[in-house]
Order: sequence, then structure tokens, then C-alpha cells
Amino acid sequence: MKHRTTTLILSALGTISMAAHGADKGIDNCLASIQKRKAGEVVKVEKIHGEGKTLYEAEIRDANGMEWEFMCDAETGEILEVESEVRSPDSLSFRQGRKLTVEDAAAVALKRYPGVIQEVEYEIEDDGKPTYEFDIVSKDGKEMKVEVDAASGKIIEVWSEEWEIGMESEEHR
Repeated sequence: MKHRTTTLILSALGTISMAAHGADKGIDNCLASIQKRKAGEVVKVEKIHGEGKTLYEAEIRDANGMEWEFMCDAETGEILEVESEVRSPDSLSFRQGRKLTVEDAAAVALKRYPGVIQEVEYEIEDDGKPTYEFDIVSKDGKEMKVEVDAASGKIIEVWSEEWEIGMESEEHR
């Protein structure tokens, strides 16, 4: 049943994205690449831009309820980055490398990208370092994803969001 649900979600995401955004086969390639790496339910897909690239960011919930975030090159279907998500900055894996509070990291992000924080995610990079990811909506309605290193307070990634399908878990709102 779980496999069938995942297949239906993948099909729906593909159909919605193709209808809404033209003949973009990149999402199909990315979702196929992601499913080869991590089985699970697709809970959200975003199309983002930055650093001269267009990417899909997909969130997968595995059989244990763990959420994973995959960054995939929209043109090639190559997985560029994999992060695990934790529910709280007090999680042991996050807390071990954290030096900044969520409030301090938010102040860093908002100073450079003013607006309203819509969502916060607590992520563990491939190398084990914790980061805060903020979705910030500016006064003109543009949404930016700003990732802040939880140890140094440096902004390490910035992406603008074109669209989103699916919803984030309630604990990340």
C-alpha cells in the first residue's frame, strides 16, 4: 500500500507540474533519481533558482518517519545534495554542532533578506553540520530560501522559490 501511495503522489506531482509549468521533464528525472536513493513518500517539491541553476528540492518521508531533503539539478536529474531533517534544534544530532539559537540565525537571515519567516527547517548536512533553513517572504511576495550555518552564523545558500507542491510538516511551521 505504501508503494502504491508513493506512486500515486509521484504521478500527481508529475501531472500537476507538467500541466502547470509546461513540458518540463526535469521533475520526472529528479523524482526518479531521488526514489533510487531513498524510498519513501514525497511530501513536498519546490522549484528553486540560484547560483545560475534551476533545481528541484524534494522532501521524502521514509518508513521510519524521518524526512530527507534532496536538491536535484532540473536539467540533468543529478542529485546535488542530501540533507536529513530533524524536528527540533534540541535534537541531539543538531545540538552537538549548534552555537547559534534559531532566533540568532533568523536575525542573520532577515538582516540580509528582510521579510517574514514563513517556515524554519532544522537540517543536518551530509558532513554532519547543522543548518537552519528559513523560507522568507519579502514585502513584494517573493519567497527566498536562506540557509544559515548553525555554528558559524554564515549564510551558506540562497535560492528563490518559483513554486511549491505539497506541504511541510506542522512542526516546521
